[in-house]
Amino acid sequence: MAGQIEAALTRLGIELPRPAAPVANYVPFVVAGRLVTISGQLCLGPDGKLASEHVGRVGMDVSAEAAKEAARLCAINVIAQLKAAVGDLDRVTRCVRLGGFIAAQTDFTGHAGIMNGASDLMVEVFGDKGRHARSTIGVAGLPLGAAVEVEATFEVE
Repeated sequence: MAGQIEAALTRLGIELPRPAAPVANYVPFVVAGRLVTISGQLCLGPDGKLASEHVGRVGMDVSAEAAKEAARLCAINVIAQLKAAVGDLDRVTRCVRLGGFIAAQTDFTGHAGIMNGASDLMVEVFGDKGRHARSTIGVAGLPLGAAVEVEATFEVE
């Protein structure tokens, strides 16, 4: 029987993708006591690829709207890694922190609004347990030319 979090994902029409394999010398997650740290996840779609509208820099090649959707995709991929780490998503007691990296042109200042794509999803899926601390950082570029990357830390029981 599906748990509460799985039911929330279903209600939102989200099917978790297969977690992305690391492409360098790191692991996709680390469990340390009750904390689970998820490595940065790109905005890969269900097919495991970057959509053309999510490649490039925000304010130049990527619209703010497309970047916010990219952040949401990153969050879905974070949750997929989290499920791989802990099995039952109902074990999550808190989304502790999200870190967002937004590839943007130098005069772009709307980073926080982009990152809301990931933050809003955490609250939609986990309710109050999804409210978190957050950092959002503008960068010159990201792996594979992605517009957004999101990392996370969760507490589990």
